[in-house]
Amino acid sequence: MERKIAKRMERVFKGVAHHKRARILEFIAKENNTTLWQISQGLDIKFRNASHHTEIMQKAGLIEKQYVGRSMMHFLTPYGQKVYNFMKTLE
Repeated sequence: MERKIAKRMERVFKGVAHHKRARILEFIAKENNTTLWQISQGLDIKFRNASHHTEIMQKAGLIEKQYVGRSMMHFLTPYGQKVYNFMKTLE
């Protein structure tokens, strides 16, 4: 396996290696185009904590963030959708 591919896989696994990040990924998959506030309220986690976890997930390539007006919307990338589909098979 190429080193570049192995490093990418490491980032992806770290992106969902925490139970809150796995829950956030599922929340975004179900509530596509959601704000950080909606994520923190929907999952009952602190706003700052949700922000930290979504940053890691964005670096892993699982989610993207985009401004819509004054709100930052979060949605799954195609790669994030594949990871979410894989997670569902593990339930």
